[in-house]
Amino acid sequence: MSALTLRLPADKHARLKTLARRRGTSVNRLMEEMATLMIAESDAETRFLARAARGRGKTARGLALLAKAAKA
Repeated sequence: MSALTLRLPADKHARLKTLARRRGTSVNRLMEEMATLMIAESDAETRFLARAARGRGKTARGLALLAKAAKA
Protein backbone atom coordinates (compact mmCIF):
# COMPACT_ATOMS: atom_id res chain seq x y z
CA MET A 1 0.00 0.00 0.00
CA SER A 2 1.21 3.53 -0.75
CA ALA A 3 0.91 6.73 1.22
CA LEU A 4 -0.33 9.95 -0.38
CA THR A 5 -0.10 13.43 1.08
CA LEU A 6 -3.07 15.56 0.10
CA ARG A 7 -3.21 19.28 0.76
CA LEU A 8 -6.71 20.64 1.26
CA PRO A 9 -8.10 23.91 2.53
CA ALA A 10 -9.01 23.63 6.22
CA ASP A 11 -12.74 24.09 5.58
CA LYS A 12 -12.80 21.28 3.01
CA HIS A 13 -10.90 18.98 5.38
CA ALA A 14 -13.38 19.75 8.14
CA ARG A 15 -16.30 18.95 5.85
CA LEU A 16 -14.70 15.64 4.83
CA LYS A 17 -14.17 14.76 8.49
CA THR A 18 -17.83 15.49 9.19
CA LEU A 19 -18.94 13.44 6.20
CA ALA A 20 -16.74 10.52 7.23
CA ARG A 21 -18.03 10.66 10.79
CA ARG A 22 -21.66 10.61 9.57
CA ARG A 23 -20.88 7.57 7.43
CA GLY A 24 -19.12 5.85 10.29
CA THR A 25 -15.77 5.66 8.53
CA SER A 26 -12.42 7.42 8.41
CA VAL A 27 -11.38 10.21 6.07
CA ASN A 28 -8.79 7.81 4.67
CA ARG A 29 -11.44 5.20 3.85
CA LEU A 30 -13.71 7.91 2.42
CA MET A 31 -10.94 9.09 0.08
CA GLU A 32 -10.21 5.51 -0.95
CA GLU A 33 -13.89 4.97 -1.82
CA MET A 34 -14.00 8.20 -3.83
CA ALA A 35 -10.83 7.19 -5.72
CA THR A 36 -12.37 3.80 -6.49
CA LEU A 37 -15.51 5.47 -7.87
CA MET A 38 -13.49 7.86 -10.03
CA ILE A 39 -11.38 5.00 -11.43
CA ALA A 40 -14.52 2.99 -12.22
CA GLU A 41 -16.04 6.03 -13.94
CA SER A 42 -12.89 6.52 -16.00
CA ASP A 43 -12.85 2.83 -16.99
CA ALA A 44 -16.50 3.03 -18.08
CA GLU A 45 -15.77 6.13 -20.17
CA THR A 46 -12.80 4.40 -21.81
CA ARG A 47 -14.94 1.37 -22.68
CA PHE A 48 -17.71 3.62 -24.04
CA LEU A 49 -15.29 5.58 -26.23
CA ALA A 50 -13.77 2.35 -27.59
CA ARG A 51 -17.22 1.00 -28.47
CA ALA A 52 -18.22 4.30 -30.04
CA ALA A 53 -15.08 4.24 -32.19
CA ARG A 54 -15.88 0.71 -33.37
CA GLY A 55 -19.37 1.84 -34.37
CA ARG A 56 -18.31 5.02 -36.13
CA GLY A 57 -19.57 4.99 -39.71
CA LYS A 58 -22.12 2.25 -39.02
CA THR A 59 -25.13 4.49 -38.40
CA ALA A 60 -27.44 2.64 -40.76
CA ARG A 61 -26.65 -0.72 -39.14
CA GLY A 62 -27.22 0.74 -35.67
CA LEU A 63 -30.58 2.22 -36.64
CA ALA A 64 -31.63 -1.08 -38.21
CA LEU A 65 -30.77 -2.91 -34.99
CA LEU A 66 -32.75 -0.39 -32.96
CA ALA A 67 -35.77 -0.79 -35.24
CA LYS A 68 -35.50 -4.57 -34.94
CA ALA A 69 -35.31 -4.34 -31.13
CA ALA A 70 -38.36 -2.03 -31.03
CA LYS A 71 -40.42 -4.64 -32.85
CA ALA A 72 -39.46 -7.41 -30.41
